[in-house]
Amino acid sequence: METSILLENGTNELEVLEFTVAGNHYGINVAKIREITTYQDVTPVPNSHPSIEGIFMPRDAMITVVNLAKELNLNKTVNAEHDMMIITNFNKLNIAFHVDNVLGIHRVSWADIIKPDNTINTSDMGVATGIIKIEDRLIIILDFEKIVADISPETGLKVSDIDSFGKRDRNESPILMAEDSALLSKLITDSLHKAGYVNVESYSNGQEAWDKLNEYKNKNIIKQKVKCIITDIEMPLMDGHRLIKLCKEDDVLCDIPIVIFSSLVNDEMRKKGEALGADAQLSKPEIGSLVSTIDTLIANKE
Repeated sequence: METSILLENGTNELEVLEFTVAGNHYGINVAKIREITTYQDVTPVPNSHPSIEGIFMPRDAMITVVNLAKELNLNKTVNAEHDMMIITNFNKLNIAFHVDNVLGIHRVSWADIIKPDNTINTSDMGVATGIIKIEDRLIIILDFEKIVADISPETGLKVSDIDSFGKRDRNESPILMAEDSALLSKLITDSLHKAGYVNVESYSNGQEAWDKLNEYKNKNIIKQKVKCIITDIEMPLMDGHRLIKLCKEDDVLCDIPIVIFSSLVNDEMRKKGEALGADAQLSKPEIGSLVSTIDTLIANKE
C-alpha cells in the first residue's frame, strides 16, 4: 500500500492511517510508515519481551515484529490469512506492528485532534496521543514511540548522554520548548537543567508556544525571553512544522534559532524541515546532540 506524503509544508495537516486491532479503531501518522504488507511468517526470538512476536527479513533488512493486540492487552488470535503488518520507521528504528486490518488514510488538521485528558491518559501510562472522529467512529492515535520504549527502554531518550558533558556552568539563556508529551517534556527539561540550561519554558503544543512568542513580541521583550526554540513535530492544535513556518515568516521572530527534536526526523521529514527554515533537526534519542546543538546556535547569536 502506498503511503507517500503529499502534504504541503507547514499547513498544520497530517495524514492518519486508520487500522483495527480486536475490533477497535486506531491511527498512526503516515509519516512514520515505510510500508504496509500482508502478515508475514516470523521467527520467534527466545527470551524476548512478551509483545515481540519475532523477526523477519524482507529485502535483507531485519525487522522486529510487535504484536499490537498483546501490547494493548486486547484479546485477539492471529489470522495469518487476513492480518496485516504496518512497517514503521521512527527514532532511527524499523519496527513492524501486527494489526487486524488497514482501512484507509484520512487527511486531518492538527487543530481537529482531541488531546486525551488525564482520566484516560496519565503522563506515564497512557499510549493515546490524540483522538479524531471520522463519521460515526472514534479513532485513537497511538503513541508508538512510548509503546516501543516500554518494550525496550534503551530505545527511548538517552538521558545518560548528559553525563558525558561533566559539570557545566549555569547558563541563563532562555529556551522555549513545544512538546506535547508531559513525560518527555520533563525528561528534556531535566536534561537541559543538568547541562546548565536552567531557564526553560515548556508548552504542550505549537499553538501555546506561538501564543507565548506573540505575547513576548507584543511586549517588545522577545530578545530577552527567547534565545532558542525546541519543537516536536507531532502535536495537537498546531504541529512543529506550522510553528516553524509562522516564526520564520515573522520579521521579529525569524532570527530565533529553531531546533526540531522529534522521532520523525527521517529523510522525507528532514527535507520538509529544511524547506521551512529549521536551524537543526535531531532524532529524539539524541539528547546529548541536542545540548551541543543549542550550545552552538546560542553562541552564534551572541
